[in-house]
Amino acid sequence: MPREFQRGHKAKISDLTVGTDLYVGVQITAPGLTFDISCFGLDADERLSDDRYFVFFNQPKSPEESIQLLGPQAGDTESFRITLDRIPPQIHKLSFTATLDGAGQMSQIRPGYLRIVAGGEEVARYAFSGAEFTTERAVMLGDFYLKDVWRFAAVGQGFDGGLDALLKNFGGEVAEEEAPAAPAQPQAGGAAPAFAPPAFGAPSAPAPAPHQPQPAAQGFAAPPGATPPPAPAPAPSVHGAPTIIAPLAPPGGGHVPPPAPAPAPYGQPPQQPYGQGPAPTVPMPPGYGQQPQAPQAPPGYGQPAPPPGYGQQPPFGQVPGQQGYGVPQGAPQGGAGVAAALQQFKETPTGQRWTQQNKKLIRVDLGMGGQPVLARQGSMVLYQGKVDFSYKGAGFAGRIVGGATGQEMQLMRCTGQGQVFLAENATHVHPIELQGDAICVSAENVLAFDESLQYEVRRIEGHGIPGGALFTMQFQGTGTIVVKTHGTPVVLPVTPTTFADCNAVVAWSAAAQVVVSSQVRMRRNAYPGDTGESVNLQFRGAPGNFIVVQPYEV
Repeated sequence: MPREFQRGHKAKISDLTVGTDLYVGVQITAPGLTFDISCFGLDADERLSDDRYFVFFNQPKSPEESIQLLGPQAGDTESFRITLDRIPPQIHKLSFTATLDGAGQMSQIRPGYLRIVAGGEEVARYAFSGAEFTTERAVMLGDFYLKDVWRFAAVGQGFDGGLDALLKNFGGEVAEEEAPAAPAQPQAGGAAPAFAPPAFGAPSAPAPAPHQPQPAAQGFAAPPGATPPPAPAPAPSVHGAPTIIAPLAPPGGGHVPPPAPAPAPYGQPPQQPYGQGPAPTVPMPPGYGQQPQAPQAPPGYGQPAPPPGYGQQPPFGQVPGQQGYGVPQGAPQGGAGVAAALQQFKETPTGQRWTQQNKKLIRVDLGMGGQPVLARQGSMVLYQGKVDFSYKGAGFAGRIVGGATGQEMQLMRCTGQGQVFLAENATHVHPIELQGDAICVSAENVLAFDESLQYEVRRIEGHGIPGGALFTMQFQGTGTIVVKTHGTPVVLPVTPTTFADCNAVVAWSAAAQVVVSSQVRMRRNAYPGDTGESVNLQFRGAPGNFIVVQPYEV
């Protein structure tokens, strides 16, 4: 029997099968609708940094054939062959997606599935239906991701914008169209059909005006049947450029004009970039292939170009002064506007339940996994959707134990369908996923955790530690706990000679033995000048145990 997955469930591939040559089949259908099913090979930053690992019907395999598109078979709308041990080390995630080719929305789909087959036997299946979606036009179905070992996650994350929103999520960029483009006309000689979803139509048969941008192809190869618009001078193709986040420049404007234009070649009139008006240049003496003219700029060879409006027009799609006059160095490539300046701070959607937005902020999607989250009271800084916050009491006995041990946690319960952003006092946050194992964390360093985790107060062996740190919290089960630290912590393996300050240690593996180590001597204490390091924690354990220490003492 295959293992049944629900949205948000994860598992190691080694728990499903010992093989690495896998078959992935996707079934998704709807009356009158067609779908494009693709696989994105993403790097460690979950970006499509290499377009060769975008596998779809017009690029059916990766360079080393570790990802292959097999086509419809065995009742599946689309199928893939994945060879995990041949995937290059720069690829850390394979995201399987489905997008609508034409009008419609994901709420119209019939019950479908994504399944994994190994050795001719189905080992895993994630079932979904249109009831899980509304107006979305694209959906991330499931991921293979590398986290020490290859794992599988059932995602089921939709996007309202379709393929363009999906590509932007993976680091691609979509050029905005000013007018809808007509379908592409095939070239003489019978070119193969190109990948052209509805939001990314190929250029129309009539040549557009010189100032009209040609729709970009999301960073991957240009369709073989596309006809570029005529340009007065050849320019590098934006389709050959790597996938970037900043907005692409229009055809012929792929580079920013230098601030100081060079003089025209001997005997030739100056050449103007495509889409830009006459640029100010130093006037040449009469008789050198041109007519006398009045100076267009103050004299001086190599003088920076004046601002747009002084005898020149800015390039198409560029605001006046962009990357030139009046713009400080280091401004975003997309321009100096508000949107370009805030581009680096936008939300990071990954399709996972827990997503770290930056070093000090984390987001949890309550709709994935179907279980509540317990978080420190007052740690919510933003939420979206229908979310309820309620007080989580520890009970009479829990309050007594927490007050006596110093491990009392003031918690709130987050339930509903939405996303909650958590942070506290600008401390660094670190999500730790538990797969049936356990970890010991001081209650002071716990920000949030899944309600499915079991937790209890654990006593540290010893005769006493100043500050009431004689106890700690132990978390165990399957779920995620978010630990907060002051500054960037360090993780060290446990050896027989591992000691840590009890006020700086954050967490350690539950299998490690912890005892109190005292260096107090009566003769030393009889004199002033104590070191302040009299009491520490000593850790012992088999290889594989660890401790986490922060550069801060509570």
